[in-house]
Order: sequence, then C-alpha cells, then structure tokens
Amino acid sequence: MAPALREIVAGSSAIVFFGGAGVSTASGIPDFRSADGLYSQTTGLHYPPEQVLSHSFFFAHPEEFYAYYRANLLHPEAQPNQAHEGLASLERQGKLTAVVTQNIDGLHQAAGSHTVWELHGSVHRNYCVNCGRQYGLDTILASTGVPKCDDCGGIIRPDVVLYEEPLDEPVIDASVRALAAADTLIVSGTSLAVYPAAGLIGYFHGRDLVLINKDPTPADHLATMVIHAPIAETLAEFID
Repeated sequence: MAPALREIVAGSSAIVFFGGAGVSTASGIPDFRSADGLYSQTTGLHYPPEQVLSHSFFFAHPEEFYAYYRANLLHPEAQPNQAHEGLASLERQGKLTAVVTQNIDGLHQAAGSHTVWELHGSVHRNYCVNCGRQYGLDTILASTGVPKCDDCGGIIRPDVVLYEEPLDEPVIDASVRALAAADTLIVSGTSLAVYPAAGLIGYFHGRDLVLINKDPTPADHLATMVIHAPIAETLAEFID
C-alpha cells in the first residue's frame, strides 16, 4: 500500500467509503460493466440484462426475472474479502464513519461494518408486494419459480432497486449527510457511471479524495490520490 495513503488515513477522523461492484469481485461476485461482467454475458438471454432487472419486467415476467436473478445475483456462499474486513477495522478504530455502497450482497455487514448505507438495497431483505410481509434470503433460496407470500399469496420481491425505480430517500439523505461531514472520501470498485448514485460524491467537500480502481473514472482529475491496484490488497493493511 502506498505510504501516502497510510498518512491520509492516519490524519483522518471522518472517512467515508463509497464503493461499487468491484469491491466484491475478490469474494467471487462478478461486477456488471467490465469485459467479463454480467452485462457482457448474454448467451441464452432473450432480453438485455438491464431490461430483465427492471421494474416493468419484474411485474410482467416474474418467472424470467427470478430465473436470471437466482442464477446471477445471488451468491450465498460469498464471504467478505480483505477490502470489507479492512473497512470494518477502520470503523472499529474510529476512523471510518460510514460505508456508502452500490452493492446488494450484504458483505460489508458480514465483515462487521455497522454504518452501511445500501443505495441499491439488499438481497437479504425481501417482501410481499401485497401485504408487505418481510422475508429473508433463505426464503428465496428455498423456493422455485416465483416465490409467494405465506399469508396472502402475493409475489415476494427482493428489496433491491430495479431499473425504472428511484433510490430510497432516507438512504440518500443519510449518505449525503455522511459525505458532507467527511474529511476523507475513499472511492473504489465503481465506474462512477451509474446515476444518481455516482453523483453523490459531489456532496463531499473534505480534504482528501482517494480513488482506488483498476480503470480510470470521470473523477480522477479531482482526486488527491489515484491508486490503480486491487482494492482488497490495498485495504488489507488496515485489518486489525
């Protein structure tokens, strides 16, 4: 890890981490937009992945939605990697105040992070679209076809933000407050191409912006430091 990053972290007391799919690739979960990501794997698909993962498609074709969802977005065997563990460690040390994530896998919480704002929801939360009864991931994994509510027979859907749906306002508000109060922002594993989530970093007005990514992003020119290295290896040294 770059000594300059250690110095930035040592001099910070309110770090916020903003992450995307690249944070979980070391845990065996594919990202979306890279050359070998989910959106490039369309063999056998009758619809583009973005269409399958849309609000209108879910309600029009729930069987097809769940076939794709189970095969591609559920990874119950995945475990936190060193990036998740390093961030949880920084929170325990009183350095990191929040994780703002575009991921839906729950690995930050599994690693021990407590203040995690999930912009796109979580596969671990599911609910009946009719009566609102809550279900865990185990219900989805144990079901076949379209899972139905035990109480009313309504369709159970994942509490994830689909295309055509707005982000959750309380989560947005909490993320904005955390970013506005941060002295350091670390961004990693995201192309910063998905809006409105990517636009949130505009609320950061602190001292140091650190970008850790394999590829360039539109915000590289704004950064104090740009690190082109694997996020898991970069944050491993912060594990206590």
